[in-house]
Amino acid sequence: MQVSQVMTAHPVTVTPDQSLREVAEIMKRIDTGFVPVGDNDRLVGMITDRDIVINGLACGKDADCAVSEVMTREVLYCRQDEEVAAVARNMGANQVRRLPVVDADKRLVGIVSLGDLSTDGDPSAAGVALEQISEE
Repeated sequence: MQVSQVMTAHPVTVTPDQSLREVAEIMKRIDTGFVPVGDNDRLVGMITDRDIVINGLACGKDADCAVSEVMTREVLYCRQDEEVAAVARNMGANQVRRLPVVDADKRLVGIVSLGDLSTDGDPSAAGVALEQISEE
């Protein structure tokens, strides 16, 4: 089974120049703690609720600070045509719970989470990934 069959398509994205306040409001509205950051149809980073708190507020930045000042720039991602089991192993090895999904042109097409893998994909692979993620 390929990632494209289990991912959440058409994810909400934010731009690097949006404010932390806007991103927090978006996160609240769509009930997530992770949003990809895009610029001109390209994935340039991601921002999490943790980034907002640790890289933003704890460093003295205010809610009007730009996403680009606190976002994570090194983005792990997978391709939509990859096998679910391989992606689950990669998520476990890198200790991440979700990954942006890109197409052959590296354009963002979705998000895949451990929940997607366990409910729609390969539950045993998702279980192994979660076990690796939970290790310290």
